Amino acid sequence: MAGPPGCGKTTLVHQIVFTNATPAKPALYFTVLGEPVLKMMRYQQQFSFFDDAQVGNAIRFINLSDLALEKDLAAVLQEIIAQITAANAGVVVLDSFRTLARKATSDVGEVEVQSFLHRLAQFLTSWEATTFLVGEYVEDEVRDNSLFTMVDGIIWLSQVTERNSVVRKLQVMKLRGQATVPGLHTVRINEEGLQVFSRTLGLTRDKPKPALRQRLSIGIPDLDKMLGGGILEGDSVLVAGPSGTGKSALATQFIAEGLRRGEPGIMAIFEERPEGYTLRADSFGLDLKSAEQKGALELLYMRPLDLSVDETMQSILDAIKRVGAKRLVIDSLVGFEMALAPGFRTDFRESLYRMIGALTGAGITILSTVEVEDNFTSLQFSHYAISFLTDDIIRLRYVEIDGQLRKTMVVIKMRGGNHSKDIREYVITDEGVVVIHPRRTDYAEMSTGIPHRTGPRKAQENEAAPEPKASQ
Repeated sequence: MAGPPGCGKTTLVHQIVFTNATPAKPALYFTVLGEPVLKMMRYQQQFSFFDDAQVGNAIRFINLSDLALEKDLAAVLQEIIAQITAANAGVVVLDSFRTLARKATSDVGEVEVQSFLHRLAQFLTSWEATTFLVGEYVEDEVRDNSLFTMVDGIIWLSQVTERNSVVRKLQVMKLRGQATVPGLHTVRINEEGLQVFSRTLGLTRDKPKPALRQRLSIGIPDLDKMLGGGILEGDSVLVAGPSGTGKSALATQFIAEGLRRGEPGIMAIFEERPEGYTLRADSFGLDLKSAEQKGALELLYMRPLDLSVDETMQSILDAIKRVGAKRLVIDSLVGFEMALAPGFRTDFRESLYRMIGALTGAGITILSTVEVEDNFTSLQFSHYAISFLTDDIIRLRYVEIDGQLRKTMVVIKMRGGNHSKDIREYVITDEGVVVIHPRRTDYAEMSTGIPHRTGPRKAQENEAAPEPKASQ
């Protein structure tokens, strides 16, 4: 177990020891020229895994510093073997092995250190004890140090400071006899100890989507018709539009419709506070608070500035298991990106690909919102070129019609089914997002936001604005 100081090696090995040690197969923690036992235990006591009752019984700390300073490696090895044999140990920790090896190398040479390690490994293998050699190593030493060739596994911890964020990572560089999940996994140290967030979170295989999937209502009848009857279950939907077009309102209606049909939901919020969501839902006549109290809905407020995508996925998956969720809202992808530590923003698109694939593979229907600017010359879907990651895209935008700024929506894409190609006008009322006019045929270039008439202006049944104007 290797890595620079401060990356969590000691905490991780203590966590392993306290989890696995038993009175019948105790753990022996040998300290060698490193941190004093009393000081080390003082800091480890703050973690929830630390159990005073195990110390001295299932877990025993033995200081070999004096022996290492006064005698040679043979004496250290003899003492280790004697202690393991007497205790019938099942877990052995040698901390810090690098300090012991450096002293021995300066005294007797590298060959003697290799011999010591070889004889120690032979004994521990025959004894069937799991051994952790802990040390402060740098990556360049992996290539030149024979220790890394002789051990069965290498767990490498690191921490990187980027701007104002510190991110810890764990990599399983080697593990003989079994497969591992490759890559760097995010690590966070909290009151429970060291928590690792796997890049795949165990979701290595997608569940095959059934041939006939039911359609889920989005909560807006006319939009359901535009979608060919609703969203296909297990799809990922992207709702894109500028500020104020009702993306969050639409997302709220999507969740509320699921709750009405007995489908629990999760809302991962990165911008507004949960109170704002519930208040807006109340203004639409949608009661989210009752669903929260009944355990059918969970609002996850995620706004720290050093998150990783893996942590976010874990929080969402845990919430999905708690409530048995079928629907998930991520509001918004822009806020999500801003909540990440700077190092994770560079590969945001790749991270979204993993996250969306994992969640839809678990059978969850996802609705994500993303803010885009209307420049009145093009029809953007997002800033990230992520349209290929989603199954369905609903684009909201502003359009200038008859001297008024109106709102329109169009279904851009829908995998696995046909959809309406019409551009429809909508308003936001006390019922939420409401589609009003049928598609307009007396305008061209509606998608630019600055349409022009194709003929003389037709008489209108109602010249009033579709939404009330501000009072004078």
